[in-house]
Amino acid sequence: MATVIRLQRHGRKGYPIYKIVATDRRAPRDGRFIEILGTYNPNTHPATIDLKFDRALDWLNKGAQPSDTARSILSREGVMMMKHLQGGVKKGAFSEEEALKKFEAWKQNKNSETDKIKSKDEAEKREAAKKALEAEREVNKAREAAIAEKLAAEEKAKAEAEAAAKAEAEATETEGQEADAPAESAE
Repeated sequence: MATVIRLQRHGRKGYPIYKIVATDRRAPRDGRFIEILGTYNPNTHPATIDLKFDRALDWLNKGAQPSDTARSILSREGVMMMKHLQGGVKKGAFSEEEALKKFEAWKQNKNSETDKIKSKDEAEKREAAKKALEAEREVNKAREAAIAEKLAAEEKAKAEAEAAAKAEAEATETEGQEADAPAESAE
């Protein structure tokens, strides 16, 4: 039986989540499997991978062939590196302890790269939030200025209307006094 390590798609439309499985080569993509080796969520940045390292390494040592995507995931997690180092130990190129030291150094380097990516993303999010806040403050200042202008225009119009009404009342009053004045003098 030819065994492969590949991905099974799960999740909803537009938001896939994959299970990393060991399965028979003839089985359909989302069909029967022998063992679940982990999960892969490409929707996060960087992608989230939860892998049973020892089981994946065991399946590779038994001859399971990973698909292209599964191979890149296994490489990223260090399973392929450990398999390579174990091959060097079998050939006598170096000892088991040296292989473990090399793997730990590689793993620390890989973790530091991932941490850099995460911190960079967080810094970009903070910067974007600051820019959005500044833009919102500018919009609010513009709104306040427009409202202040509108209120000033309303106050000016109200004052002009009151002045016009007062002037009209005075004009009516003076006309009334002028009209009364000649009538009184004629008597």
